[in-house]
Amino acid sequence: MDKKCLLGIGLMVSLWTYSPIYAQEEKSAEVYLEEYTDEFQENFFEALKQKGIQNFDRAIALFLKCKRLEPTYSVIDYELAKAYYSDKQYIKAQDFALQALNAEPTDFWYLENVLKILDAQGNTLDAIKQNIPFDNQKLQENLALAYFKRKKHQEALIIIMGLDNQSFAAQIKRKIDDSLQQKNVIVEPTTPSIKENQLEDDNPVADYQNRIKNLLERNEHEALLAISKEALDAYPLQPFFYYAYGAALNGTSNANKAIEVLEDGLDYLVDNDALANNMYRELSRAYTQIGNTTKANEYTNKIKPGL
Repeated sequence: MDKKCLLGIGLMVSLWTYSPIYAQEEKSAEVYLEEYTDEFQENFFEALKQKGIQNFDRAIALFLKCKRLEPTYSVIDYELAKAYYSDKQYIKAQDFALQALNAEPTDFWYLENVLKILDAQGNTLDAIKQNIPFDNQKLQENLALAYFKRKKHQEALIIIMGLDNQSFAAQIKRKIDDSLQQKNVIVEPTTPSIKENQLEDDNPVADYQNRIKNLLERNEHEALLAISKEALDAYPLQPFFYYAYGAALNGTSNANKAIEVLEDGLDYLVDNDALANNMYRELSRAYTQIGNTTKANEYTNKIKPGL
């Protein structure tokens, strides 16, 4: 697979992230790919490599070259924000993170990146709420999910009260209730009331899992990439779908994105050592691909034998 094809997969993955119309965007990305120069491709791949080995100054310089070549492409803003964050240049990180989120307000990872940068500065979303399309419903769903991940349950409950997607709201509500009950915390009366019959009566999660397992067994990575992303969009609290999507990204030579997805999925993993082992293997594989043997060995050592 040549670099142009690999770049297309890497950039299309960024476009697919938490998008309800990923199939249409994939087509657009394929057309646009033909316009990328060799200079852009070389700088982009080298920047990812340098970021992977924590040479952030060099990575930033290369991403800035990409930015000059493709000034409106949001994934470059996103990568610049991550590189500046890793280099502890939080003001610059925030600037590029907001540019990315405003370009793609429905993208979960762009929002997650903003929140992470704000956390590092001791700020909250209120500090920049007026600078983003806060009323966007998909952004609000992503925000509820991000708050749940951070165990900010009351904040998540407040957000889901205003959601149109009641099925998604019910999933979050149930997860929050389970988490609070485990800690013997009583949910306040202001918690939104979401009826269980608002959930689907069939079992689409099991259907997705069966289809994904078949693709994993056959190593059909490109088909797995699409179906696991679709499953993750619909059910973002299911750790198996993070594993499957991460495996697909590894199989299509997008190790950096695989690391992000798999490490995010670990936050939802509870009492499932077999799945944890699979995720650790994929993380070790991804870190090996980008040349970070220390992190690769760290995840290999987490694998429990006999499973």
